[in-house]
Amino acid sequence: MNKPVKAYHDTNFMKSADARTIRLLAEYLEPQSRFAHYNIKDTVVFFGSSRILSPEQARSDIENIRQRTKARGSDSKSLPGVLKQAEMRLAMSRYYTEAVRLAYLITTWSKQIAMQRKRGGRRFIICSGGGPGIMEAANRGASEAEGYSIGLNISLPLEQQPNPYISKELTFEFHYFFIRQLWFGSLAKALVVFPGGFGTMDELVELLTLIQTRKIRRKVPVIIYGTDFWKRVINFDALVEWGMISPEDLDLFHFSDTPEDAFDFLRKELESLL
Repeated sequence: MNKPVKAYHDTNFMKSADARTIRLLAEYLEPQSRFAHYNIKDTVVFFGSSRILSPEQARSDIENIRQRTKARGSDSKSLPGVLKQAEMRLAMSRYYTEAVRLAYLITTWSKQIAMQRKRGGRRFIICSGGGPGIMEAANRGASEAEGYSIGLNISLPLEQQPNPYISKELTFEFHYFFIRQLWFGSLAKALVVFPGGFGTMDELVELLTLIQTRKIRRKVPVIIYGTDFWKRVINFDALVEWGMISPEDLDLFHFSDTPEDAFDFLRKELESLL
C-alpha cells in the first residue's frame, strides 16, 4: 500500500482556497528568511512606470518607425500618432537615465558605509518592483555600482518578467499584491517616486497614507521625482484647499528634478540613522 501524500507535498491542496493562509505566510516568511541570510537591514525603494524606456530603446523605436514609413514610400506624416507617441517615450526616457544615476549614487554611498562600519547589516539597499522601466533603471544603477539590489516582482496576466539587473540572490516573485507591498514598506528607510501610472500612484498614496496616519512610525523621507509631471497629475495644493489633507501633509514629501539634488536630500535625511 502506497503511503498517503503529506499535506505540504500535496500540490492540489497547496493551490486550493483552503491553503491560502499557508501561501500568504510563505510569501511573508521566505523573504524574511532570505533578507536575514544576506544581512539586509533596510532599503531605499524606487517606484515608477514600467513603460518608461531607456534612451537607447526609445531611439531605436523611433528609427524603426521611420524605416517602416520609408519602406511604404511615404513620409512620417502617414503615422503621426505612432511617431508622436514614440517621441514622447524618448522625452520621458530621461527619467530612466536619471533613475540609473540616482541608484548608482545611493549604492556607492551604501558601499562606503559598509566599508566604514563592519557591523550593522547592509544599509540602504536599492529595492524595486523587479520589472522593466524605472524598476529596471533602479536595479541597473545599483548593478553598475557593483552593489546588491532587490527586485520584488509580481505575477501578472501579461507576465511581468524580472529585469536582468537584480541581484539573483534577492529576486522575488509574489502572487499577493498586499504582501509585496508589506515588504516594500517594512524595510524602507526612504522612497523615491518617479513618473508612473495607476500602479505608481497607488504605491505612492498608500505609503503616504501609512506615514500620515503613523502606521509607519519612523520618519521615511519621500522624494517625488519630476516636479512638472507630478504637479500636473496630482494637484496637492488643491487637496489642501479643499480640506482633504492638512497643510503640514505637504511636508511629507520633497520634490526633486536631478539625481544630485535627490541624493543630497536623502543622504542628509538618512545619515541620522547611522
